[in-house]
Amino acid sequence: MIKICGTGSALPTKRVTNDDLAQIMDTSDEWISSRTGIRARHLAVEETTSGLSVDAAKQALTEAGIEPDELDLIIAATLSPDHVLPTLACEVQAALGATQAVAFDLHAACSGFLFAMNTAVAYLNSGVYQNALIIGAETLSKMMDWTDRGTCVLFGDGAGAAVLRRLPDEDGAGILAYVQHSDGVRGGVLSCAGRPLVNPYVSHEAGHPYVEMDGQAVYRFAVGTVPRVVTEVVEQAGLTLPDIDHFVLHQANSRIIEAVAKRLHQPMEKFPMNLQECGNISAASVPILLDSLNKNGMIKRNEYIVLAGFGAGLTWGAALIQW
Repeated sequence: MIKICGTGSALPTKRVTNDDLAQIMDTSDEWISSRTGIRARHLAVEETTSGLSVDAAKQALTEAGIEPDELDLIIAATLSPDHVLPTLACEVQAALGATQAVAFDLHAACSGFLFAMNTAVAYLNSGVYQNALIIGAETLSKMMDWTDRGTCVLFGDGAGAAVLRRLPDEDGAGILAYVQHSDGVRGGVLSCAGRPLVNPYVSHEAGHPYVEMDGQAVYRFAVGTVPRVVTEVVEQAGLTLPDIDHFVLHQANSRIIEAVAKRLHQPMEKFPMNLQECGNISAASVPILLDSLNKNGMIKRNEYIVLAGFGAGLTWGAALIQW
């Protein structure tokens, strides 16, 4: 059985409230919070994606009780690494001294941590590896157009991590099921231009180098797909929705989470949120929230947890865990 044996998270020191943003752009706390539930976010000033990742990883390793050189695999999910090369996972490997680990990045936007975890589970279940570190980390503040009040106010920076281990199936606890989906046809509703093609034979103008989003389309996508994928993973595990103790969803918008709870006919008490303090941290949002629940003793042994991510690509996925 594959089990999560340790979690960790890290946020930048700089905390920026909605009132702070109102001092530099035409917005207000009421405008932001009433539409999103977000009241603050943490923005990197001196921190880096790799530095936040290493901090979160060290916490996860300590809780799991393993040394970096015992890691076989490191997967980092990010759309905002410090460098194109080397990859974030390799930077983390070097900083930790995880000399035995294979390290690579995975990019599935806000679903990234779920996709990384599911990839690691496949490796561990195959018997190829024993111990894996998975990371979701972002410094999205460098990818925002800070004159676009409809988008930039939504996002924050941070990192979350988890250690997965293949252990004897003693009590049946662990990662019980996972599912993933993608729809590239609708991908244009949430986008960010890359580097333009420039070589001796062609030179293109650079596109808009910031995140652009059709908020209404993203809302409809999330509210439509998340209840289905949550139901799918619960049924795959042979359980029912009332059996689930916690639904840990990607922290994009409180209205989305409330709509998902309503469609699933489950009480909001089962849907913890930290977006009011962190905003949307893309691939990092699920592991940061999971770590907060873990560290605060809000998850009890043998409880059932659904993790679900959804975002650009379009991508969405879920996993069901018995803690």
